[in-house]
Amino acid sequence: MAQTGQLIKAPSARIAGLGPVTQVRLAIVIGVLAIWEFLAHSGWLYRDVVPSLVAIARALFNLLTTPDYYFHLGVTVYEIGVALLIGGGMGLVVGLALGGNRFLARAYEAYLYYLGPTPKIIFFPVMIMWFGVGSGSKIALGTLSCFFPVALSVAAGMRQIDNVLIRVGRSFRASTLQMVWKIYLPAMRHPIVNGVRLGLGVALIGTLLAETKLSNKGIGFLIINAYSTFDMPRMYANLIVLFVVAIGANALVGRLGGLNTIRR
Repeated sequence: MAQTGQLIKAPSARIAGLGPVTQVRLAIVIGVLAIWEFLAHSGWLYRDVVPSLVAIARALFNLLTTPDYYFHLGVTVYEIGVALLIGGGMGLVVGLALGGNRFLARAYEAYLYYLGPTPKIIFFPVMIMWFGVGSGSKIALGTLSCFFPVALSVAAGMRQIDNVLIRVGRSFRASTLQMVWKIYLPAMRHPIVNGVRLGLGVALIGTLLAETKLSNKGIGFLIINAYSTFDMPRMYANLIVLFVVAIGANALVGRLGGLNTIRR
């Protein structure tokens, strides 16, 4: 009877049909917005350092209704997309090679662990000399940033594949390409998707940092330009757009990889 009472009360505990996870998420968002608005009107900080939500919303509306803005947004999305494609592809190949060959792993994987945490922005002057001041240097820096997490994640995923699957593939005399396509990649879906998600994040950071250093186009350029003119509402509006783009890209990667999000 007690269990029956709990089952009857459980649906009524939900607010407007929302699950407990969604309720906590909404509470966090509302709390952050309330604290932000309080700081904007408190006078504790310099004027406009924390602009009001109304000012940010107005700046966001002005951005989204300006045709030139979509050119800059397209440049940044293009640079990040190409960097993710190149860096992720190279990381996938290298990860498969290191994860499938112990000798290569012992000889070369240590370099990935040493170079992976290194801030990639220090290589930006080299990228400028190699690829110029245009989009090429931004893509190169994003590619370099994306490569390491994907390669390390795939290499670790290769070592977690069940040996039974590998023996089945070999018993059917599958070629190397068939083993990769039929055995390795399906078995490493989760490590690959997680590596791509990490790679997407660092590729975005690397590309934006490069745009803030030397560029006249892209969202990074707009952010540093707004900061230089102390137009804080416009700067935060650009950051919101980037935040939404990153969330959308991350959700798309998870959906394509077949990973389910946390249940609501």
